[in-house]
Amino acid sequence: MSKLRQVIKLYCQGQSKLQISATTSLSRNTVKKYIRVFSGLKTTWEQINQLPDKELDELFCKEPEAIVDDRLLPLHDFLKQQEKRLRQRGVTLLRLWDEYHAQYPEGFSRTSFYHHYNLWKKRVHPSMHMAHKPGDKMFVDCTGEKLQVVDADSGEVKTMEVFVAILGASQLTYVEAVESQRVEDFIGCCENAVRYFGGAPNAIVPDNLKSAVIRSNRYEPKLNENFEAFADYYGMAVLPARAYKPKDKALVEGAVKITYIRIFASLPEKLSTSLEELNARIRALLEVHNRTAFKGRNYSRQEQFDEMERATLQPLPEKRFELRSSSVATVMKNGHVCLSIDKHYYSVPYGYISKKVRVLYSKSKVEIFYKYERIAEHERVRSAHNYTTDPAHMATQHQVLAEWNPDYFLSQARSIGKEVEYYIAQVLNKKPHPEQAYKSCQGILSFGKRVGHQRLIKACQRAHAYGLYHFRAIEDILNRGLDLSDLEEDRQLPMPEHENIRGKNYYQ
Repeated sequence: MSKLRQVIKLYCQGQSKLQISATTSLSRNTVKKYIRVFSGLKTTWEQINQLPDKELDELFCKEPEAIVDDRLLPLHDFLKQQEKRLRQRGVTLLRLWDEYHAQYPEGFSRTSFYHHYNLWKKRVHPSMHMAHKPGDKMFVDCTGEKLQVVDADSGEVKTMEVFVAILGASQLTYVEAVESQRVEDFIGCCENAVRYFGGAPNAIVPDNLKSAVIRSNRYEPKLNENFEAFADYYGMAVLPARAYKPKDKALVEGAVKITYIRIFASLPEKLSTSLEELNARIRALLEVHNRTAFKGRNYSRQEQFDEMERATLQPLPEKRFELRSSSVATVMKNGHVCLSIDKHYYSVPYGYISKKVRVLYSKSKVEIFYKYERIAEHERVRSAHNYTTDPAHMATQHQVLAEWNPDYFLSQARSIGKEVEYYIAQVLNKKPHPEQAYKSCQGILSFGKRVGHQRLIKACQRAHAYGLYHFRAIEDILNRGLDLSDLEEDRQLPMPEHENIRGKNYYQ
């Protein structure tokens, strides 16, 4: 208003419109408008200067009167009926104009149709326009507020995270409570959302939490390997939102606010006694939310999803995604690699002996890669110090390229003693594939250098008497010094007397 007063004052002082425009830094059209209104009021500068800013605004900045046209009401009815179609692939505003013109030949022209459509969109449905195509994106986030669960036995109150996912076009929403935002929990929630929707979109838009994005970057963010593998499994691209740019995922931010109102506030005051019970309550409220009509519209999120987005989602694989971990190992001379977490050995083709490989493992499967090529795949077995061997991986007698083979270990044992040779032969024979026993044989023979050949010979004799043919039997005998005592004497040791031992007469 100070600019306006300045314009009127300079005009009354006799300055030209061009001079006033240069002095006040206003456009000439604005100066002309103020002067035109002032001339029409038939008043003086003094009277204008005494008016408060509010009255000046009413005098000089009146909004144009709304256009009254009998064709507007039919146009608004038509747009309200057809607004959903604009989100469908191939439907443009020009196509709607053609249909409108065919239905109302005396209606607005194309240019006026576009003009009134934009006015109607801003005034009646300010959030209607979406740049989201059906089946294109799924936005995911976690709420700031948490929910609580009380343990029925201990009474301990635990805090739970709440995950929210929403489809861009239909705004169908998924909500789930989860223990944490760790990668396994976050991926599990994303997968549950995809399963709930019945299909996978083309892309998933997460926030910059560590479970999805290890290092945020405007141009090339570094993704979490497991999250990226999950997205690849379902055929989705990962498009992280920019850091500190909530508008990149405005839909899910809005869904979080609605979740507070329709789910958080509607949960019973009595705390759930388990996470499963809490999610059952959330799911019931979620169904009501998705089936409630949008404000000012006669259809719901579920109806909109069924009509325009369900068919555009990608089909889901039969099996769920399994989170995989990785480790690096060297292929041993027996053609196996060790999965250190289980201490279990898995075979690879004998040609990769001494090569460094990457082991990827999930709950049920172990995969072994060499230079990005999968060279072996096994079912995961969690028994420690055992072998899983594919016969096709093992070398035949004429294919042995490594230094280790049965003859090598038998000759090494023969140099110590015939008892050791016999024992090593039994260790080799107890395994389905001799290669599985190479590590045990190497360990047994190494005791010859550590404790001496004589103690190793006696240890092998004692283990043979017990019928035990493995490395741990020899190790236990030597550690306990059992090889230093006579085997026959140990067998004839008298029963020690003790008040808790009843004796043979008790059972007569």
